[in-house]
Formats: sequence, C-alpha cells, structure tokens
Amino acid sequence: MTTRAQRLGLGLLGFLVVVAIGAPVLAPNSPSTQHADLAYAPPMRVRLIHDGRVHRPFVYPVHVVDRLERRFALETGTPQPIRLLEGGRLFSAGPSPWFPLGADPLGRDVLSRILHGARLSLSVAALAALATLLAGGLAGAVAGYAGVWLDRAIMAISDVIVILPVAYVHVTLRAAMPLHLTTGAVFWTMVMVLAAATWPLPARGVRAIVAAERNQAYAEAAYAAGAGPLRILLRHLLPAARGHLATQAFLLFPAYILAEATLSFLGLGFAEPAASWGVMLHDSARVAAIVEAPWLLTPAMAVVAAVFATHLLTRAESPKS
Repeated sequence: MTTRAQRLGLGLLGFLVVVAIGAPVLAPNSPSTQHADLAYAPPMRVRLIHDGRVHRPFVYPVHVVDRLERRFALETGTPQPIRLLEGGRLFSAGPSPWFPLGADPLGRDVLSRILHGARLSLSVAALAALATLLAGGLAGAVAGYAGVWLDRAIMAISDVIVILPVAYVHVTLRAAMPLHLTTGAVFWTMVMVLAAATWPLPARGVRAIVAAERNQAYAEAAYAAGAGPLRILLRHLLPAARGHLATQAFLLFPAYILAEATLSFLGLGFAEPAASWGVMLHDSARVAAIVEAPWLLTPAMAVVAAVFATHLLTRAESPKS
C-alpha cells in the first residue's frame, strides 16, 4: 500500500518528468536566446490590474536604467498580454522578452533554461541508473552463479572500485577524457562514467542473492528438468533480486542528479551553451551574483525537488503505536 508521502513523491517526480518532456512547449522563450541589454533582469510577474481595472493576465516589460548598477524599471504604460498557444509555446508574451524567473548574466530566460535543463539532468540520471543496474546486475549474477575463480575476479575488481571515493572516481574518469566535447558526447560520457564508478553497488547484492537462491529446491528442480544455466539464471534466480535492484535504482537516481550538477558545476560535465541544472548553478557561484540576482539559485531548487521526490518514494509507512 502506498503512503501519502509516496504518492506525493510520485506526483512530484511525475511533474518533473512531464516538465522535461514538454519543455519545448512549456518554456516561454528559447533557452539559448540572449538579450544583452537585459542581463540579470529581475523576474517579471504576471499581473491582472492595470490603471485600476481588471485585465486578462499580462506583464510589464522592463528596460535597463543603469547597466553598471543593474537597475531596471517597469514600462507600466505598455502592458503585454500573456498569449496562449502561440508560436508553438503554451505561454508567451511579446514583443519584449518575458522572464518569469528573471534572466541570467547573458540575458537568457532562467525558467526556459531550467525546463530544458531538466531534460539533460534527469535523462543522464535515469540512463546512468539503468546502465548501472544492468552492468551490476549482470556482473553480480555471473559471480553468484559461476562461483570459484570468476566470482573472486569480479568481486576483487568491485572491491577496488568500492574503496575508492566515488566523487574522486567521477572527477578522475571524466577529467581523463577530452574537455571539449559536443553536448551529445558529454551526455553519453557522463552516463558511462557514472555507471563505471558505481556498478559494484548493485552487483554485490545481486551476487549474494543469486548465490543463496541457486541451491534452493526450485532451482535444483529446474536444473533436473533440463534447463540450461542461462535459463535458470534469467528465469528463476534473477527475479529474486528485483527488490534489491529497485531499491538501488531509487538510491542511484538522486545521487546521479547531484553528480551531474557537481561535474557540470566544476566544468567537467555539460558546458555552455548547453542548459543543464549544473551549468546554470555555475552562474550563481559568486556571492555577489547571489545577492544581486537570487533567482539564479532556482536550479538548485529543481535539484532539491527531484532528490526530495525520490526520497519520498522510498519512505515506508511507519507502524502505528
């Protein structure tokens, strides 16, 4: 039975997935369009009242007053109505740019970059978790079923990887590769790097489960009936490890979201002009930027939301006293 916390987590995570999929339609602007005159422009909130009368939702455009002091003023005489389903976007306002969550140092819409960044950050985490489970599950199954020297070899390799600090393994593996890669190349490189550094985590659990289950009566009966080793492994033994693999998936997914943000923040992951949550957080690294443009921290809220949603999904219902 799912708990209220799990339903909340599922809803929040589902919302993030829908946002990532629908980013091209939901984003009010292109994530790469720059407006040099509106660098660090403040958020432009939606309004309903103009000249004391109620209007359809609109925004006031902004213009720069002092570029050095980054002071902006609202053009209250020219309200821009929010338009629906125009130009292939769900919400838009024109002709001046509309920044619901403000603009970054290059005058790009922060909200649009967050929405598009969800596609990269969540996709990397999901595919890296899947690759880790496949690699770790396969290695653990072979080690647990074959035993003897093959078991020792696989576990010895996993022991070496496990004792290494995971963060340093990520940074070292990524730093060993060329820094200047296309966004697609960086995407698949990060997936492989994350999976290569953490596959022993599910492998050790799968190995223990398979090693214990292979001597059970149902496995012996399948062997006596003429089933081959591959069929016994895939059909009878690995299903016993589904719970362990599911638990590992919920632990790895948020960890990989944080890993992508960390690597991109350090310049070892995605880079400009790609939009990912880690790349966006790089703009808020300076204390002055946080003070003058706190909306640059909104990608951190997206990361926290994704991690928190996954945490809620793993919560079990506490017994009532």
